[in-house]
Order: sequence, then structure tokens, then C-alpha cells
Amino acid sequence: MIQDLTLRWVVTLLFVLSAAECVYAIAAGRRRWPSVVGYSLHTIMAVAMAVMAWPWGADLPTVGPMVFFLLASVWFVVIAASGAAAGHRIVTVYHALMMLAMAWMYAVMNGRLLPGQSSGSGEASSAGHHAGHTDMPGMPGMDMPTMGATDTAAPSGTGYPAWIATLNWVCTVGFAIAAVFWLCRYLVARQSRSSGDTVHHLGLLSQAMMAAGMAIMFGLML
Repeated sequence: MIQDLTLRWVVTLLFVLSAAECVYAIAAGRRRWPSVVGYSLHTIMAVAMAVMAWPWGADLPTVGPMVFFLLASVWFVVIAASGAAAGHRIVTVYHALMMLAMAWMYAVMNGRLLPGQSSGSGEASSAGHHAGHTDMPGMPGMDMPTMGATDTAAPSGTGYPAWIATLNWVCTVGFAIAAVFWLCRYLVARQSRSSGDTVHHLGLLSQAMMAAGMAIMFGLML
């Protein structure tokens, strides 16, 4: 969860607006079934991320959602490889990576699935949440499972092994760049008269907000 209340609401708003846009895109007109499934997966992802920002979200299971988003990532890969996303293959691969990043975040939050994490820092129950979660050094805004105190692979200032911290950095920087990219595309589309309809414009803005929210969440894990 995010400890800072203002930042928590900012992240929640980013993902709620993203989810609302996905629902609007489905309802706005006739869509091919791959698009409907894609928008639905992004809606679920946005809601899951908004929930993750709140204290009660830390008590929810992590393995089920992790498997779900792994399968969602595979689905986008299949769509990209099958040609169903003709003309949008790179964007579809990006969506697959976003779903994979979601699965990765749940795996890290679980605390015991990844090599180098403490076997005793798994999913928290009501009592275990207070004992198994703490304010980790280098993570001023997020409350996450504690890592093993004897882990010699953890870099200074974090509770994660070096390889986990590195991947978190990659996700943070990657989604920050993606947020700027999608925002620039949205601004260009707004200025162009032949760049698509309202749903298209909102879709670009939604992707920018979703990427920004992911960058913030991964940034708090550093």
C-alpha cells in the first residue's frame, strides 16, 4: 500500500480514470472481440492497481492475481503473433509487457515466491499483516513484505536482492518513459484533425495515466 494519503489518492484517481475509459471504449461502439477482451483486461488491471494502493489491498491474496496477469500477458502475445492486431503489433506487445509487470509486482509483494526472498514473509493475514509488513528502507511511500534479514544479496538501502531491485528499476524507468510517450501521442492527436475520434484520444490519455501510475507504484518499491 501507499502510506502518503495524497499520493495514494493520486494513484487511485489515475487508475480509476483509466478503468472508466476502458469501460467507455467497450460501450461506445461495436468492437471486435480481441479489442473487447483487451479493454476488459486493462479494466481489471487498473482496478487491481487502485486497490493495491490502499491498506486493505495489502491483505488480499497475491498468487491468484499473479497467475491471472501472467495468462493475460500470454493472451496479448498470442494476439500479437497471430496477426489479429494487424498494424498494432508493437502496442500489443507493450500491453503484454504491462500485464507481465503486474504479475511481477504481485510476485514481489508475495514475499516468498522469488529466489532470495524470505520464506517467512508470505501473504499476510490480519495478524500477520502487522508482523510481516514494515516500512522498508528506501521505500518511504509503500508498505511491503519484509525481506530476509540475512539476505546478503540485497543492495544497500533496500530489502530486495539486487536482481529484484534492478528489475524494479527497469519497470520504473520503462513506465515513466511510456507515460511521456503516450502523453505526447495524445497531445499530437488532439492537435491533428485526422488522428481519430474521441475514444481514440481518450485511449491514448488512458494509457498515459496507466503508465504513470505503474511508474509511481514501482518507484515506491525502490
